Amino acid sequence: MRSAVIVDVVRTPSGKGKPGGGLSDVHPATLLAGALAELVSRNDLDPALVDDVVGGCVTQAGEQAFNISRTAVLAAGFPESVPATTVDRQCGSSQQAAHFAAQGVIAGAYDIAIACGVESMSRAPMFSNAQGKDANRGPIAHRYPEGLVQQGISAEVIAARWKFDRAALDEFAARSHRLAAETAAAGGFDNELVAAGTLTADETIRATTTADGLAGLRPAFVDEQYKARFPEIEWSITPGNSSPLTDGASAALIMSEETATKLGLRPRARFHSFAVLGDDPLLMLTAVVPATRKVLERAGLGIDDIDAYEVNEAFAPVPLVWQHELGADAAKLNPRGGAIALGHPLGASGTRILATLVNHLEQTQGRYGLMTMCEAGGLANATVIERLG
Repeated sequence: MRSAVIVDVVRTPSGKGKPGGGLSDVHPATLLAGALAELVSRNDLDPALVDDVVGGCVTQAGEQAFNISRTAVLAAGFPESVPATTVDRQCGSSQQAAHFAAQGVIAGAYDIAIACGVESMSRAPMFSNAQGKDANRGPIAHRYPEGLVQQGISAEVIAARWKFDRAALDEFAARSHRLAAETAAAGGFDNELVAAGTLTADETIRATTTADGLAGLRPAFVDEQYKARFPEIEWSITPGNSSPLTDGASAALIMSEETATKLGLRPRARFHSFAVLGDDPLLMLTAVVPATRKVLERAGLGIDDIDAYEVNEAFAPVPLVWQHELGADAAKLNPRGGAIALGHPLGASGTRILATLVNHLEQTQGRYGLMTMCEAGGLANATVIERLG
């Protein structure tokens, strides 16, 4: 069977996803185009050889509508012959793009593909593609008569049911900033970062963050209508222990090992196994647990065989529940910080995490890395990669 390898993977810095943020004046297609252009340039690859570009984007409205991946390919100066498509698996969109690209290579449909993603949350705000609150809930109301809830409420329910109190959430969030700041100061992100506009470093990392400082923030999702339905909620989710609104783009160059050898390119990692799974859409964020179990089973590996785990920090309870349920080594979990510090530019987060994971394995000489992402609707992708060389 053909193998799919990662030759390179890059990301822009994370910009604050609000007016005045470091990337808020950059059109999202231009943002992604910069990552695509740099990816092929620094590998001296003729973009005409790319069989397909698969991009992730969540809010496909406004400037992110009409297949933004194709717009970005053209803006990057790729030949018109290079196709592109945009996928939506919510927060896991570019991780799913990487799955599709790698699976296409393994199947022989592609020799070279690019998986990528973009989200400008300052220019295309979350939910701006919705047609009103609960617009798509009608067809499933018979199945969930009490109604589903937004992700912040799901995070509150998870924290309460697994008994993670506010102090534990804030401590984990402070850890994320500390690890990300230490990695940045040591140059650990340098190989994955490509400048965007005038931004050259992540502006979402706050090196001085402490759990005591976070304790002063007010809960963000207090809602009277849910107090009777979920009496266990302690209202512990704040802006400090959640991922911030973020602008960013990322891209991965994926090809068959034979093609990489033919072109004189060095594969950095191999896709080992893939999984995608659905779970309870009310809890919404817990599918990372069964998805991880599924991908490990497919890989023939145990949790202790993995050298680093990347579990997206949409909210602090997610990686904490994952660690608890899998019995995972806390030291291997998000060892460079996660989305609480590095940001969560929705459609770009999958390949952003892939960039960080590949570089961490290389810099620590680890062999296996696992990444998983909770996604709206009770979904999760999980991927195992193996470092090469």
